[in-house]
Amino acid sequence: MDDGTVMPFHQMPVLVVDGTSIAQTGGIARFCGKISGLYPTDNHLKAAQIDQFIDLATDLNTMVSSTNQTKDEEQKLAARLELANGPLKRKLGMLERLIPEGSDWIVPPSISIADIAIWRVLGWFTSGLLDGMPKDLLTDFPKIKRVCLAVDQHPKVQEWIGRTYPENYVRGTY
Repeated sequence: MDDGTVMPFHQMPVLVVDGTSIAQTGGIARFCGKISGLYPTDNHLKAAQIDQFIDLATDLNTMVSSTNQTKDEEQKLAARLELANGPLKRKLGMLERLIPEGSDWIVPPSISIADIAIWRVLGWFTSGLLDGMPKDLLTDFPKIKRVCLAVDQHPKVQEWIGRTYPENYVRGTY
């Protein structure tokens, strides 16, 4: 059993760097964002703006993941559809309104970990791999779709996808 040194909260995800554990998705994302230049180290306001979208991605994930507790498959599918047409759609509407008009990025002027977090969670939701979640979830959200496409087509992201994802992996329906 882990005494908390490797898995501080006794759960995944955990990133171990030089023998030091970093837990929680947001903490890991911010660490990686800082060393990659995708999270500001000298602009606290911009960092806070990015943080709110990292936390939104976590909220969205929690909303959908909560449906995994339902054992009955029909009830699970119904719960996901209800979520997609209700609370999830409402949250996506909030995100849509916050993306600046004409921008490829949630917090302009460049890609950040906020864009990557939203791209990945919505890619999962719209991939068709999550039973009961509509693949056309983003139909009414052109700004979100634009951000997801910009991330998906970013040269560095494409390079990472080529090294990480299996061929023909469905990353999402944007």
